[in-house]
Amino acid sequence: MHAGALRALEFDRIVEAVCRYALTPQGLRRLAALVPGTDPDAVADALSATAETVRFLGDNEITLQAGPDLEIIVDSIGVEGRALEAVHLLALGAFLTSIDTTCASIRRAGAVPWLRRIADAVMSFEAEITDIRRKIDPSGEVLDDASPELKMLRDRLRKQRTRLRGTLESYLRGKDTSKYLQQQIVTDRNGRYVLVVRSEHRGAIPGIVHGSSGSGASLFLEPLSTVEINNDIVALEQQEAEEVRRILLNLTNMFRRRGGDLKRTVGAAAEIDVLHARARFSRLVDGVEPAIAVDGRLELRAARHPLLIPEVRRHISSDVSEGDVAPDPGSRSPVPVDIVLIPPISVLVITGPNTGGKTVALKTAGLLALMAQAGLLIPVAGGSQIPVYRSVFADIGDEQSISASLSTFSGHIANIVGMDRAFVLPSLVLLDEAGAGTDPVEGGALAMAIIDHFRRRGATVMATTHYDALKSYASTTEGVMAAGFGFNPETFAPTYRLNYGSPGSSLALEIANRLGLPADVIAQARAYRTARETQLAEHLAKIERDMQALDHERRLAARERETLAGEAGRLQQREQELRNREETFKRKLDERIEERLRDARREIDDVVNALKTRTDALAAEAERRMAPRLVSTGDTGAARAEARAAIEAIGSRLRAPSQPDAETAERTRPERVPSVGDRVLVGAFGLEGVVQSLHDREAEVDVRGKRLRARVDELRVVTPAAAVSAQPSRVRVNVDLQPRDGSLTELNVIGSHADEAVSRVEKFVDEAMLSELKSVRIIHGYGTGQLRRAIGEFLRTHPYVAHFAAAPDNQGGGGVTVVEFKD
Repeated sequence: MHAGALRALEFDRIVEAVCRYALTPQGLRRLAALVPGTDPDAVADALSATAETVRFLGDNEITLQAGPDLEIIVDSIGVEGRALEAVHLLALGAFLTSIDTTCASIRRAGAVPWLRRIADAVMSFEAEITDIRRKIDPSGEVLDDASPELKMLRDRLRKQRTRLRGTLESYLRGKDTSKYLQQQIVTDRNGRYVLVVRSEHRGAIPGIVHGSSGSGASLFLEPLSTVEINNDIVALEQQEAEEVRRILLNLTNMFRRRGGDLKRTVGAAAEIDVLHARARFSRLVDGVEPAIAVDGRLELRAARHPLLIPEVRRHISSDVSEGDVAPDPGSRSPVPVDIVLIPPISVLVITGPNTGGKTVALKTAGLLALMAQAGLLIPVAGGSQIPVYRSVFADIGDEQSISASLSTFSGHIANIVGMDRAFVLPSLVLLDEAGAGTDPVEGGALAMAIIDHFRRRGATVMATTHYDALKSYASTTEGVMAAGFGFNPETFAPTYRLNYGSPGSSLALEIANRLGLPADVIAQARAYRTARETQLAEHLAKIERDMQALDHERRLAARERETLAGEAGRLQQREQELRNREETFKRKLDERIEERLRDARREIDDVVNALKTRTDALAAEAERRMAPRLVSTGDTGAARAEARAAIEAIGSRLRAPSQPDAETAERTRPERVPSVGDRVLVGAFGLEGVVQSLHDREAEVDVRGKRLRARVDELRVVTPAAAVSAQPSRVRVNVDLQPRDGSLTELNVIGSHADEAVSRVEKFVDEAMLSELKSVRIIHGYGTGQLRRAIGEFLRTHPYVAHFAAAPDNQGGGGVTVVEFKD
C-alpha cells in the first residue's frame, strides 16, 4: 500500500482514533501497526470478525484489566531466577482474571465463532491466581501466613522491636539520661534505632555514634544496651527479606513453568483487544460491513467521511469513549454521498463548484476503502460493496516543496510518476484537480492523458476537475462517467449531493459574489468571458436545473411506490388473516366432528359391553339351572334388539335423520357441475345451501335464509335439484345436535351447568362467526352469577371476540351478555 496515499487520506488519524480504545499494551502495539490488507479472503474474515464483535458488544462488555507494566511483567517471567514484585504479581492476577471473565461472557453469548475461537485458546490460571491472593494482600504486602518460616521471623521481629522500644523509651523517661537528649524521640539511622544526644554530652551515655546532624549540635547515638537487640533485628530483617523473595520467586515460577500457556493467553487477550477496539470505533461511526465485490465495482451508498462525523472529532480530541462524549448541538453531520463505479464504468470525473464537496468525496472513497481493508466497518448504507485493492494512490493537495525545488505542478507530476512505478492491480487512483498548476489548455490535455493512461492499465480512477476539456472527455469516452455536485440555483449554495451523468458548473463568479467580492469586479469578469464560455455556463446551469427537477420527480415516484407497496402489504396481510380464520374455522369443525365420533365409539363400546354382560348373565343363569340348552331365545333376541336399537340411535344422531341411503350414495359419486336448485356444500366451511342462480363462474347460494356468492369450483353437490324437489322439506341437523333456545342471534343457557353452558356458548359463537354476524346475545339470567362469570372468562380469551358487556336495562340488564365480534 502506497505510504503517501495513507498520509494524504489521513488513515493515520483513523488508526489514532482506534488506538484510543485499546485496553492492553499488546493490543495497543498491534493496533498502532494497523494497515490495510490486500488478500480478499483475509479482508472478508477481518470484516466478519469485527461485525461479530459489534453485535457481541450490544449486550456484553469486554473488560480487560491490563496495567501499563504488563509487558515488563511478561518479559520478566521469561528471565530465569527473577522474582516478580508483589504488586506485579497482583497486576498479573487481575489481568488473567479479567481474561477469564471476558472469555466466560463470550462462551455464554452463543453464535460468536470468531470470538469463541480466540477464547478457546485461553488457558485458566485459577490455581495460581488463588495462591497469589492467599499470600499477598491487595496493598501489595506479603502476608505473614504466606509461609510458616515468614510467620516465625515476623513474630520474632515484633518481639525484638517491642523489647528495643521499651529499652530506648527508658532512656527517654529516665531522669539521669533524658537531660542529655536533644529530642525526646527514637529515630532510625542506617537501619538501626538510635537516640538524638547533644554533642557536648557525647560521653554521658555509653554507645556507638552513627553520625551527627547537619549543624553538628546533635549526635545519633545507639546505646550499648541496645546494640545486641539492633543486631538481632537487622539479622531478622535480612532473613525476612530473603524469605519474602523466596515466596515471590515461587509464585513467579508457577507462571514460568507454564510459559507457553501464558504466552498463548496473553496473545489471545491481545487479539480480543484488537477486535474490541475495531468494533468500538465501528460503532462510533455507525459502521456497516460492506460486501467484498468480485467484479471490481465500487459502490458506497450514503457514504460519510468518518473524520467529519462529530462523534469521531470529539473522540479524537478527548480521552473518553463515545459513550462518555456529550453531544455538541452545534456540530453538523456530513451530508451522505453515493459514490458508484460499476463496470464497465471504471473512471469517475467529478465536477462542480468550489467548496462543493469534490475533494471530500475523493477522500471519502479512498479512506473508506482503506478502512474496510483494515477490518473496520465503514459509515455507509446497507448494500454497499467494495473491492480489495492491492494498491491505492492519492494525489491530493499541494505537493510543492521548497527544499526539494518542486513547484505545485512539479510536485503533482512527481507523485504521479511514483504511482506509475508502484502500480499493481487491482488499483484505486485518486486525482484531485488533475493537471492543475499550469496552463489550463495544456493542463487539461495532460489530465486527460494521465487519466486515460491509468484507465487503460485497468485501474479504478476518480478525478476532480474544473477543466471543460475533462468534462467533455468524461461525457464522450466509453467507460468514463461524469458526475457533478449540485447547488441551489437561487443562492448558489452547495447541496453536497452528487448527480451522475451531468457535468457540474464551477460557479466561480457566483460563489465569489456570494462571498462578498465587489459587484463591479464580478461584472468585469463576466465581460471578459467569451460568448462560447458564457453559452457553456448557461447550458450547464440549465442541465443542473433539469437534473434537480428530475431528481424531485424521482423522489416523488419513489414515495408513491412506497405507498403502493404499503397498501399491497396491508391487503396481503388482510388476505392472510382471512385465510387463517378460514383454516381456524375448518379445524374447529373437524375437531368437533372427531369429538362426536369419539363419543359415538365410546357409546357403541358401552352398548357392546352391556350386551356381553347381559348374555354372560343369561348363560350363568342357565348354567345355574343346569339347563344350558334351555336359554330362552326370546331373552337373547331381546338383548340383541336392544343393542341394535341403541347403536341405531347413536348413528341417527351422527347423520340427518331424514337423509336416505340414496343421498349418501350421491355424496360418494364423482363431483358434477352444480345447477340451479342443487343442494351444495360451500367451500372449506362446509356450509350447506341451495343454488339460486348461476353467473359465469359464480353462483348465488341460499344458506339458512342468507344469500352468499361463491365460485362454482368451490361448490360440491350433495343433492341434485330433482331429488331436492321430490323430497319433503328437510333441515340438515347440525353436528352438535344440541337444541338451542332462541333465534340465530340469541342463545338461552338458563338452567345449564357452567361447563355445559360454556360448551354451548363456544358452539354458538362458532356458528355466529360462520354466519358473519356482528353481535349476539347470551341469556344466562341472574341467579348466583356463576353462569355469567364462566361465560365471561371464556369470552375474554376468545380470539375473535372484540367486546362483551351486560345488556341495557331495557333489554335484560345483567341477565344477558351482548357479544361483539372482530371484523
